[in-house]
Amino acid sequence: MKLIVRTGLAVAAAVGAIAVAVAPASAAIGTENAPVVASSHAVAANPKTIKPAAYNQARSILANAGSQTAAKSHPVHGKDDVPVSYGTSLLAAARDEFRQADRHLPANQKKSDMSIPHYNAIHSAAKAMGIDRW
Repeated sequence: MKLIVRTGLAVAAAVGAIAVAVAPASAAIGTENAPVVASSHAVAANPKTIKPAAYNQARSILANAGSQTAAKSHPVHGKDDVPVSYGTSLLAAARDEFRQADRHLPANQKKSDMSIPHYNAIHSAAKAMGIDRW
């Protein structure tokens, strides 16, 4: 048993040493002349909670844009904060609903598989809640 543990530790140490030796060498290859993509931007992590007023504002934006899911959801009240999952779920449901409704539109009238007004509403609602990924 002790031999197995010692062998496992030796293998782990060897793999770690190889990874340390290889990583700097591979990181230095080809990075000087790499093209910069204009559309790339840093995406901040989502907050852990959002304020009820922000959620309710996003809900109204989506409901006014035609989301039945948002229209049927209840406004948040009586709480200091709500989990960010409330907002991400609302955004994802509205996104899927809008994509389904806009599936027959011509490609030049769509962005991210939904109409441009729906796309703008989703992103406006996400911005109101401070959510970058959903």
